[in-house]
Amino acid sequence: MSQTAIRINSERLRNTLETFSRLGATDNNGVTRLSLSREDIEARDYFVACCQELGMSVKMDDMANIYATLDGVIEQPPFVVGSHLDSVKKGGRFDGVLGVVAGLEIARTLRDHHIQPRIPFTIVNFTNEEGARFDPAMMCSGVISGKFEKSDMLKSTDTQGVKFGEALADSGYEGQVENRLTDATAFLEMHIEQGPILESESLNIGIVEGVAGMVNYEIKVTGESNHAGSTPMSMRRDALFTATDVIVRLRQELGELDRDLVYTMGRMNVLPNIHTVIPNQVTFTVDARHKDPDVVRQVVEVIEGLPESFGGCSIAKTRQWARDTVFFDAKICDQLEKSAQFLGLTSKRMYSGAGHDAQYIASYLPAAMLFVPSVGGKSHCEEELTSYEDCANGVNVLLEAALAFLK
Repeated sequence: MSQTAIRINSERLRNTLETFSRLGATDNNGVTRLSLSREDIEARDYFVACCQELGMSVKMDDMANIYATLDGVIEQPPFVVGSHLDSVKKGGRFDGVLGVVAGLEIARTLRDHHIQPRIPFTIVNFTNEEGARFDPAMMCSGVISGKFEKSDMLKSTDTQGVKFGEALADSGYEGQVENRLTDATAFLEMHIEQGPILESESLNIGIVEGVAGMVNYEIKVTGESNHAGSTPMSMRRDALFTATDVIVRLRQELGELDRDLVYTMGRMNVLPNIHTVIPNQVTFTVDARHKDPDVVRQVVEVIEGLPESFGGCSIAKTRQWARDTVFFDAKICDQLEKSAQFLGLTSKRMYSGAGHDAQYIASYLPAAMLFVPSVGGKSHCEEELTSYEDCANGVNVLLEAALAFLK
């Protein structure tokens, strides 16, 4: 514990966030800054300029991840802070960028107080975290952590037919593979919560202990099309009616498993989707998330336990993908909690239901996350909002924790 009176410049933090919010600004106070778009390049250019103004060395790796570093007194793996600058379409002004600006404000504060860090301090901007332009999400932290094959990612194509590899080559930010983040004393990612818990409990800080495991299924219900006006109800094989019955059953059984389990039927396709024709096929997805692997296992049992036929229709279940619960470094979480307590801020331990770059980095480096409240729990929309006071509180906690490593 540094037990220091050093604090960030909260007005400077606000001004920097507002500058970024103008890069890709939408009409309703949001941001569209798709990965490696013109708007994203503008944000990258501004970030790099800010870092170079501080005398930081700036490097890019082969996936256009940016690393800006303040040299340390001794050569040791760096203390790394970061997140992402890209957004979803018509997203918010804080998602991702707050974690990058937090690192920038820490570097500025170190310079304000003429502190040369004991070990190197690095800020990272990960490319294509959102996956809003190129699938999948967390693409480039996934490549450097060995979760995805680079060759596959280079072929990912946006809606205009542009491959990620083409956008990468045109960006001016394609660097060398040897610049990848391979070692660190610690990696910390600060982020807005993207949920309502902290605000609803009137808490300042979320100490994120991990990212909840999840499983995603596609359910296909197949019936038989016929005329909507001349087929008796008793003789129908209506795929939509059966699908709604299956959804009701799933809601009942999943709802009985655990109060912290969250689940969503987020996508549904009905065929032939004609108002005068009985639907013959319905596909829908089930997304379920929980920190306890045993609860996720029970979800799988419920889904796999659905009958193969029901209501005259066949039911097929396809497991599309899943992730195991990621547990962050306990010592770093403890340090974040101590830092919040020292600053007189309220906090709680929690898990993230959303995915973040930190979950991939945690597979090979000591890592943790810090949340600040989201007003109304809103994110990935133009209404997304976190107060500047909460932003400053979070960065001060991050600074206090960083100084425990850097001084």
